Amino acid sequence: MTAMTDLGATLPPRLGAHRGRPGVLTLLGAAIAAVLSVPVLLVAANVLRSSEGVWAHLASTVLPDYLANTVLLVIGVAIGTAVGGVAAAWLVTMCRFPGSRVLEWALVLPLAMPAYVVAYAYTDFLQTSGTLQVALRAATGWARRDYWFPEIRSLPGAVMVMTFTLYPYVYLLARAAFLEQSVCVLEVGRTLGCGPWRNFLRVALPLARPAIVGGVALALMETLADFGTVQHFGVDTFTTGIYRTWFGLGQPVAAAQLSATLMLFVLGVMALERLSRGQARVHHSSARYRPLPTPRLEGWRAAVVFLICAAPVVLGFVLPVLILIRLAGYDDSDMLGGRLLAGAANSVLLAATVAAVSVPIALLIAYAQRLDPSPATRTTSRIAGLGYAIPGSVIAVGVLLAAGWLDHAAGRIGEGLFGVETGLLFSGTMAAMAFGLVVRFLAVAQNTVEASLGKIKPSMDQAARNLGVGPGRTLVRVHAPLMAGSIATAALLVFVDAMKELPATIILRPFNFDTLAVQAANFAKDERLASAAVPSLAIVLAGILPVLLLSRAIARSRPGQ
Repeated sequence: MTAMTDLGATLPPRLGAHRGRPGVLTLLGAAIAAVLSVPVLLVAANVLRSSEGVWAHLASTVLPDYLANTVLLVIGVAIGTAVGGVAAAWLVTMCRFPGSRVLEWALVLPLAMPAYVVAYAYTDFLQTSGTLQVALRAATGWARRDYWFPEIRSLPGAVMVMTFTLYPYVYLLARAAFLEQSVCVLEVGRTLGCGPWRNFLRVALPLARPAIVGGVALALMETLADFGTVQHFGVDTFTTGIYRTWFGLGQPVAAAQLSATLMLFVLGVMALERLSRGQARVHHSSARYRPLPTPRLEGWRAAVVFLICAAPVVLGFVLPVLILIRLAGYDDSDMLGGRLLAGAANSVLLAATVAAVSVPIALLIAYAQRLDPSPATRTTSRIAGLGYAIPGSVIAVGVLLAAGWLDHAAGRIGEGLFGVETGLLFSGTMAAMAFGLVVRFLAVAQNTVEASLGKIKPSMDQAARNLGVGPGRTLVRVHAPLMAGSIATAALLVFVDAMKELPATIILRPFNFDTLAVQAANFAKDERLASAAVPSLAIVLAGILPVLLLSRAIARSRPGQ
């Protein structure tokens, strides 16, 4: 009997909670997830409210343009990122050519460039008064009306900019999928008479399709969340419409209804991604694994492949950075003085606050799921991380609705009990803005923390319990030291994402609280691109560190390296 009891103690179905009774951490995680879901639920709840005819006016005037532009933008970015990301991933994985080792990690660098920053750079370079067209007219003697040049401030321009900055999502997942494929699988295609091109289309591509679709879905969610690029290019989408409806028309209900419509787009992208994964099943046909051969290219073939792979890096990172550096040299404002320091201080304060709140919450929810891996805790984790799939403008509208309700409730209580008008206690505050960004980026910390926590053997929890250490002390004294590197990585990723965030920040920021992203957007809106270049470069510098860390990991990821 004692032996059976000891054996059962070493194999607990749950590490913390008793069956049928959730633990304290589980209940706390559920409460936090419920609070974080409030902005999204409030947006959804406004669908059926009356907007006093504003929605009907929007539907008959600008809504068709919002819908058409958003759909075309999504389609264009999906095609561009899929083609560019897959082509680059396949070539650097399957071929060796001069520069291929560098390109393996350099292809990730555009992740450090927010799309709106690239938009500012290309506007200065490609517009009528920009560097390229001025040089063209000087070289040919043409006047402005003597030639045709594509307009950068357009829907195709927005597609181009977003493709250059978002293709790394597809590249990363596609390359990982190609590296996992065994040469044995490709040899089957060769024995059936498939050449390299047909082997890629009929064997390698179907095996990697789930990863490719996942990367495209991530790129599309970022596309739907974008505000700075489409606003600067004058492309009317749902994100610009939400901002204009709330702040221009002063109609929060109609803005919430536009936000709910945008949420449907996001849910549609997520549903298509899951449907694509669920319809087909592709598996390796051999249990034997051998690393992929990497034939070395020479001559013109090597040059062509190098140009194909280098073009995204040059167009998505190198050229925009050079343009911004040149623009910054022309800046005659005080951006290199007090304003830049104030914007940087605000950005660091906001991003550090969001990271300091997000990482402990992510750790708590992940640990609650480890102690009690029930459907309830899994649902809690998914709800808490839902914000990353929701555009920042939608979350901002939900936070404003919640803050407005709290302000009204506090005002009624203050007048009823003390005869005092409380004013705005929640709206337009640092706390409301930080809360919105926590909702937006908690999933970034969750993914990193959960992956690290999953590598710790359950036997360590059991050993701590046998020594009389409770779950809380086990987390602090055992797990946290082992996860220190991952916790720091999660904090860094959230910090950088919060630094770059524009739509939620520009909507929720307190009066006279400008972050680097807001400063850059305001200068660009006033056509002061030289002044916008300085905070834009600061944002890029903040984002380059995690990208370099990721690039270093990629450089070491090839088997045998």
